[in-house]
Amino acid sequence: MARSSGTYSRVIAWLKILLPLIALGLLSTVFLLSTEIDPGADLPFSNAEMADRASSQQVTAPYFSGATSSGALLTITAESARPDPEEAGRAFASSVIARMKMKDESQIMLNAHSATFSDLDDTAILSGEVLIESSTGYVMTTQELSASLSRIEAESAGPVEATGPAGTLNAGRMRIETIENGEDVRLLFTDGVKLVYDPQN
Repeated sequence: MARSSGTYSRVIAWLKILLPLIALGLLSTVFLLSTEIDPGADLPFSNAEMADRASSQQVTAPYFSGATSSGALLTITAESARPDPEEAGRAFASSVIARMKMKDESQIMLNAHSATFSDLDDTAILSGEVLIESSTGYVMTTQELSASLSRIEAESAGPVEATGPAGTLNAGRMRIETIENGEDVRLLFTDGVKLVYDPQN
């Protein structure tokens, strides 16, 4: 037992010496491999870009979520957003993605290059190659879409091209609306609808 106890004590003594040395070696390796930073180097932003960000009060990667009056969930994300300096309650955003999720788990996804949000009008105007995708299999494109921020309601400002289970479709306008029961949502195409039926679908 005495010999075993002596061996144990020697092992502990060596570990007390070796472990701090190993830790010191690892720490020195971290510093040797790290990139040297010049405290006098310029920031990776131009003066013009920094001035523009400061004056425009730009917000990067904003996120909004809420529920409509019918209980559907609405989420909106963007690459950046900034308030309108001339009108309170209005903001501009770029690279916008909006998702509407209904109670029955069906969804509508909206993508747009830019959008204008207005608290006063309770609307969002999406523009620039607006892409609308529904979980029912329809994919639609239009140049501008006006959508409500408090209920499932949207309408295109002009022509719409769509593909879906029935084939390809062109229409002068499209409307997304909640029907009378307040839960189900429908897509309504108007103003010269042209459908090319594809029996394979």
